[in-house]
Amino acid sequence: MNSPLIIKITTVNGSTVVAPQSYIDMSRAPTMRDAIKSALAAKPSKLVIDLSVVNYVDSSGIATLVEALKWTREANVGLTLAGLSPRVKTLMDITKLSAMFTTRATVEEACKA
Repeated sequence: MNSPLIIKITTVNGSTVVAPQSYIDMSRAPTMRDAIKSALAAKPSKLVIDLSVVNYVDSSGIATLVEALKWTREANVGLTLAGLSPRVKTLMDITKLSAMFTTRATVEEACKA
């Protein structure tokens, strides 16, 4: 059985940062969805998803990121993915999702942009 996904939610330079602390798979994606929805309920001007410690994302995790993109667009909130590991970046490139998301190397860069 998987351990629960721990997600840190912080504010950096006015941006809300959602930072999962492990991989995102089918059993953990609902927790990630709930965290994103909770962050959006506070009506931030920008949402940053910090993936710097996420080294694996399955199709459920990818679907969660796509849902986040949809929700942020509906709420008129900017969304940036930060700190993609090479493995996650490759997955985003293969699925052609890299073109849909704004990405930055670090949370600091994402919050400045």
